[in-house]
Amino acid sequence: MVQRYKQMSSTNIDEYMPERLVKAISNPLFPALDSMLRAGRHIAADDLDNHAMLSDFETELAHFYQRYNTELVRAPEGFFYLRPRSTALIGRSVLSELDMLVGKVLCFLYLSPERLAHEGIFTNQELYEEVLTLSDEKKLMKLVTNRATGSDLDKEKLFEKVRTSLRRLKRLGMIIGIGDEGKFHISEAVFRFGADVRTGDDMREAQLRLIRDGEAVVAHPDSQQDVPEMETDDQEAKTFSPEIQYAETEDEA
Repeated sequence: MVQRYKQMSSTNIDEYMPERLVKAISNPLFPALDSMLRAGRHIAADDLDNHAMLSDFETELAHFYQRYNTELVRAPEGFFYLRPRSTALIGRSVLSELDMLVGKVLCFLYLSPERLAHEGIFTNQELYEEVLTLSDEKKLMKLVTNRATGSDLDKEKLFEKVRTSLRRLKRLGMIIGIGDEGKFHISEAVFRFGADVRTGDDMREAQLRLIRDGEAVVAHPDSQQDVPEMETDDQEAKTFSPEIQYAETEDEA
């Protein structure tokens, strides 16, 4: 039988790849960790093994993801995530207006005394009530439908949309679900929504001001601010700086 292909010569991978990078990508943790990062997940310190690996091989993996025109970012709070550039070889999508607002409120709660009082645990209902308290109700109702009047049915629809936003943010590692009762911990990764208040004297007050002024849900198309990116609903879509890619699967918050 005639050989129709040329046999590849044996190649030492170390000639092309630094030894520590070889060690990183051959780690049993890497395939799942890589998939999570590409799906937009934020890796915080409570994910002990994955966070430790990223900390140990941060420089090498940063160079690795540069090949995909994507930046491995370590935030000031210590969590990691991928930030694709406009030419990235990794898919991107954006958060909806309501997702952005819910993220801002989660960041506000993370900074609040209530987090300590609740031992860091919140419920979907508590988050929903906080969204109603801190935000302009008329603007919120417009996220349900332009014809919303604030009826009980409209509020039920809004609650379901808030739950959907929580599921999306859970996939990104912003919250950690507890059991099946709609309870969750808030991860420090919610500071993706607080990047613009990090330098303030009172971060909680600054975050509250953004929410009440509506800046938590409005961004200009040419904004270069570091804001998250994920799925949009057609009626809710706004233009945000492209930052976070996300996976198609959905979990329950």
